[in-house]
Amino acid sequence: MLLRTKFKHLPCTKSIRYISHLSRKPRHRNSIPLSQQQDPHALLKEDPVEILSNLWIKTFSQPQNLFTNITGFLSKLDLWVLAYQRTYAHFTGSFPPRNALHSHVLSDLSSLRNTVIHGKFLWNAKTHQLIRGPNEKPITEQLSRRQLHNILTSKTPPFQDTVVQQVLLMILEPIFEPRFSSKSHAFRPGRNPHTVVRTIRSNFAGYLWFLKGDISEVFDDVDVNVVMGSLEKAVKDKKVLNLIKSGLRAPVRSRLGEEEDEEEKNSKKRKQGRTKKRTLNENDRKPDPYWLRTFFDFAPQEAAKIPNYGCCGILSPLLANVFLSELDHMMEQKIVEFFRPCERDAIWKYSMDDGCHNPAWPEFVPSSGKEKTRKMDFIRFGGHFLVGIRGPRQDAVEMRKEIIEFCERIFGVRLDNSKIEVEHISRGIQFLDHIICRRVIYPTLRYTASGGNIVSEKGIGTLLSVAASLQQCIRQFRKLKLVKGDRDPEPLPCTPMLYSGQAHTNSQMNKFLETMAEWFRYADNRRKVVGFCAYVVRSSLAKLYAARYRLKSRAKVYKIASRDLSRPLREHTNNSAPEYSDLLRMGLVDAIEGVQFSRTSSIPSCDYTPFPRNWIPDHEKVLCEYINLQDPKFFCQLHKSVKQHGICLPQDEISDIVWEYKTLGVRSLSQRLCGDKGMENASQEVMAAS
Repeated sequence: MLLRTKFKHLPCTKSIRYISHLSRKPRHRNSIPLSQQQDPHALLKEDPVEILSNLWIKTFSQPQNLFTNITGFLSKLDLWVLAYQRTYAHFTGSFPPRNALHSHVLSDLSSLRNTVIHGKFLWNAKTHQLIRGPNEKPITEQLSRRQLHNILTSKTPPFQDTVVQQVLLMILEPIFEPRFSSKSHAFRPGRNPHTVVRTIRSNFAGYLWFLKGDISEVFDDVDVNVVMGSLEKAVKDKKVLNLIKSGLRAPVRSRLGEEEDEEEKNSKKRKQGRTKKRTLNENDRKPDPYWLRTFFDFAPQEAAKIPNYGCCGILSPLLANVFLSELDHMMEQKIVEFFRPCERDAIWKYSMDDGCHNPAWPEFVPSSGKEKTRKMDFIRFGGHFLVGIRGPRQDAVEMRKEIIEFCERIFGVRLDNSKIEVEHISRGIQFLDHIICRRVIYPTLRYTASGGNIVSEKGIGTLLSVAASLQQCIRQFRKLKLVKGDRDPEPLPCTPMLYSGQAHTNSQMNKFLETMAEWFRYADNRRKVVGFCAYVVRSSLAKLYAARYRLKSRAKVYKIASRDLSRPLREHTNNSAPEYSDLLRMGLVDAIEGVQFSRTSSIPSCDYTPFPRNWIPDHEKVLCEYINLQDPKFFCQLHKSVKQHGICLPQDEISDIVWEYKTLGVRSLSQRLCGDKGMENASQEVMAAS
């Protein structure tokens, strides 16, 4: 009997086969022989930006259209490559070119795409990854039990999950953006806290009572059926819905397990001590600089919490906006029902969007009464919203009751009165670290009485004021351990920058001050708050330099380094060192930039640029204009208006210029161009009319 036949009849053959199967290189289920494999680069036939642009145009031209076949977009490998590039840039900080991707990466992306399309994708599958991250090393050796446990219990989601979420986000975002209300400003392109502040300044003047609501509980836990019910109103593709549903229902580690892991890590740190510093690899993502981490700690309460459902990750903010948009649409309907105009009123006489009320002018009428217009407005940022009501307090109480009942019926969240507070404008309402209040002014009214006499009287008016909260700013500085005390805060030395040079420290804090000045750009007291931040930073750095360079007080630091700390400081014991000017000329040191905003006059004032009442982001304007130009009727009307005003088309204008240049020469062309000055005015009138 042959040796192969004897080996085949051994009783341990199955176990040997299993061991040999584990030792092989894992192959995908859809793998084919090498002779029949297609080049992955040949599958990239379309431009992913063009695909997404066409999708945005289609959704904005038909906002209420249902999408029954999103799987067709999932089957395009070009979108998966773009999702991989974005995810790669998030992990490493560098965006890889498309032509620089290796063939094995494209093959892995193709396998991941096929797995998702066939419905075999599993979320949080850390032991079966079809594609690995740029910083993850391939597993070539057998893992120990502890290493396998660390992989399974780690909080970091697999790289392939992020790629799948990025693809879904790129496809679903243009589908739901035209369906969202203009009242929501969080987790949406083109909208940010600045647009909220400007909208409040423009649209919330004249309101007496405010409802400040907090429904951020839905960010922690939400019913899966609520999210899926909102998604099914626009998406009818079962494969995509099942994929998102499985991601929402994926098991998430309990808080108890997280606390146990934190205790284990703390105990390990105590045992190991600070014997060795961690060194970053070449492809590891670098930590954020100190000024950026400091500014992140200034995030307002409304923007501090980000939704995270199951294994959906970066897809969660979009899903939160999808089901919270039902609250926005409900409030839009309530705004229409609540509006009751009055012709005797000085503002909002005829309609809600007539724009006759100018918030820049004082309001010389009371904000409520029988003969006053009843009006309401609403705005939402994430899980926090603000409702302005012009009317009696009873209307605000009834509206709060309706919102609580709606949230309990639709979202399954029970809110008490403390989550939705009724506040008066005179007390000041804090929203996004800005205080909305009413400022009383006493202008002088001059008018012509009977007989032609000019009468001057003192009047009383109110203006809507949106100011930055100085107390909240002091609290944030106290958390960062840069100040101590409440009424008279005393700056503390900036110890995290102890081992940095003077040039690097000043540049870091300058970036922080510039960011703070931009954050409070639309606050009435912008100079006051930014000046306080500059005082804290400058005093903190002066104390730090006094300790670093062995000086006794801040006064000596200011005497040597000047008020803005731009002059170089050095220790007295190092007298043999070369001068700073020599080192700067040789390129051995960096130039020291002074701390900004050392003078109040250098701080920019509040930006009072008018904000349109029915504002939309720039990208939506471009999409709407492009869609209108694609309409033959609109193009015919534009062509008729051009002919009526006697303006030539750009093509005709260029052809005439070229013909005259060839036949008559440059002199006649210059005379013609100087004589036709009225053409520009006429073209501007046509563009304004269109």
